[in-house]
Amino acid sequence: MRAALLVALGGAVGSVLRYAIGGVVSRGGSAAFPWGTLVVNVLGSFAIGGLLTLTEARVSLSPELRLLLVTGVLGGFTTFSAFSWETLALARAGLGMQAAAYVAASIAVGLAAAWAGHLLARG
Repeated sequence: MRAALLVALGGAVGSVLRYAIGGVVSRGGSAAFPWGTLVVNVLGSFAIGGLLTLTEARVSLSPELRLLLVTGVLGGFTTFSAFSWETLALARAGLGMQAAAYVAASIAVGLAAAWAGHLLARG
């Protein structure tokens, strides 16, 4: 129960940050391109790469703090950061083909699922 509360608290913070940053960026950019989402995804990927690399080498992060920050805050901010980190982890482990397959499958299947949902809802 404690773990779920940490994730929920962090997720709330991350979601509000995504909303705020995405809104600020979108107001300053073109409505024809999703700049807010792009900026949030890049920031989230940068944050997870930096944070998890620091915890691998220099900083000890308790399981609770990891749940709060990584799964909660960054997960609420953008799940794209987890996708980026997992792809990087595969590549760093020498599993380049699996990393490429993960990227291709995530994009292709994700787009197909969005299209299927669109068609189903449209009727």
